[in-house]
Amino acid sequence: MRARPGRRDPATIRRRIGNDEVERALREMALFLEMDEVPFKPAAYRRAAYGVAALDRPLAELYEEGGSKALRECPGVGEGIAERIAEMLERRRIADLEALRKKTPVDILALTGIEGVGPKRARALWKALEVRTVEDLERAASQGRIRAVPGFGERSEKRIAEALAFYQEAAGRRPLGEALAVARRIEEALGQTRNGVRVAVAGSIRRHRETVGDLDVVVAAKSGGQVSQAFESLPEVRSVLAHGPTKTLVRLLNGMDADLRVVDPESFGAALLYFTGSKAHNVALRRIARSRGLKLNEYGLFRGRRRVAGRTEEEVYAALGLSWIPPEMREDTGEVELAGKNAVPTVVSAEDIRGDLQVHTNWTDGSDSIDSMARAALELGREYIVITDHTRDLGMARGLDEARLRKQVKEIRRVDREIEGIRVLAGVEVNIRADGTLDVDDDVLSELDVVGAAVHSHFEQPRSEITRRLARAIENPHVDVLFHPMGRALGRRKAVAADFEEVIEACVATGTILEIDSQPERLDLSDSLVRRAVEAGARIAIDSDAHTPEELWFVELYGVGVARRGWVPPHRVVNTLGVDEMLASLVG
Repeated sequence: MRARPGRRDPATIRRRIGNDEVERALREMALFLEMDEVPFKPAAYRRAAYGVAALDRPLAELYEEGGSKALRECPGVGEGIAERIAEMLERRRIADLEALRKKTPVDILALTGIEGVGPKRARALWKALEVRTVEDLERAASQGRIRAVPGFGERSEKRIAEALAFYQEAAGRRPLGEALAVARRIEEALGQTRNGVRVAVAGSIRRHRETVGDLDVVVAAKSGGQVSQAFESLPEVRSVLAHGPTKTLVRLLNGMDADLRVVDPESFGAALLYFTGSKAHNVALRRIARSRGLKLNEYGLFRGRRRVAGRTEEEVYAALGLSWIPPEMREDTGEVELAGKNAVPTVVSAEDIRGDLQVHTNWTDGSDSIDSMARAALELGREYIVITDHTRDLGMARGLDEARLRKQVKEIRRVDREIEGIRVLAGVEVNIRADGTLDVDDDVLSELDVVGAAVHSHFEQPRSEITRRLARAIENPHVDVLFHPMGRALGRRKAVAADFEEVIEACVATGTILEIDSQPERLDLSDSLVRRAVEAGARIAIDSDAHTPEELWFVELYGVGVARRGWVPPHRVVNTLGVDEMLASLVG
């Protein structure tokens, strides 16, 4: 007898279909529909994919508890998309997606991951050259065949070849956002194991590197058997590659490897320190240990056979004569020397954040209303948010012209009056055109509380040209914040070729704020540029760039980590200020 929808065993469903698989399917649907120039639907599927990516519960559990009705309560998921998600959970496939794949048999997600290849271009390459995969695209580029396709040319072919090289450089590593989501689920599951004393994800995830090669999990337990068994049985695990009493290596469903290390509780701090890294930081610590007649490894700090420290990281650092160093700073770039002087700088933390200067709504490409985003931010403890929807040049996002922007401002003011406990401010993410001008008139910008400006096209401009372009926007007296200044997409599009030393100097001279965009596919500015900006005297904003209520969390999950890697003190972050002080600090 066929199981009724919504009544299957959730564990069985979750092992087969995870949120990441549903998200990929929805993104694929959006791309195929965009390829076919279907109106409105691509944006709806993208919004639903945003919402699924931000969920903190498996869709399979929601479906088991409440069927399609529960799925419709997910951000951005309407009735039609809920039916397709239910179909995927039940049947491992979406019939409409299969039909689109059959109609245009290309790896649309991979191909459009190459800068310069959008959905329509992917279809053109398939029809002209039978390009189905990234490998096909590489062959076509190397053979000089792309330039002959109508609408491309030699210049496009060169840019695609450069983008392919960048894509290959990033191969084998995953964006922090993808890896962290899996790591948090593993950490939570192992923390519920009765025999596990302490659990922590280490490695480059803990250091908050923007891309991650694999996962390292450290568990303190008297016996590793039960923990290892629980690890191997996780829904995220595809196969077990190696198994032992203290070490287990598995391959995850997303293709990443995860390494479990089980240690005695007395060694947990030393193991966490060792497996967090970086390698250069660990080498520096071992050098100090040797100079003191000690030996440091993953089991502890030893004098001869006697362990003198190891239970906690603080204990190990103290025994080496060092103050504790935040994981994000452990790259051997001066932090060890400062720790020896008890002078490690205080860096911003999630608790310091009071507001968010970039939030999107369903007026453009967000999933929810101004009211919903404000109430969600209030629940997170935000004291203020700035609504910053896109402007006219971003047609795919239904960008606002001056008339719609003024209409939105009235709605923002109404919501601000009606919701107690949070200020809702009127802002905008204005587009910086190729010549550095903005796509909204200055007289309208002057009516807003906060103006952010960003580059959304012409990423390939030469260094001098794009530097002048950014400088011109920064010098506009109405621009308060330079949003995602590098214009990059991790693993997909490299940063623009601007002279960022000059951009930073322009921001310092004008008082313009540089943003850390917390979207995990951006993390823009990079940590190295953040550190240079702070050293130069620039101010920083750490924003969510949220398009769903759940993405408001991105500030804590991702953005703050970038700031900590960039050694940013709290007082240099404008949204650690109260709303009145923040507004008074703006120069626009």
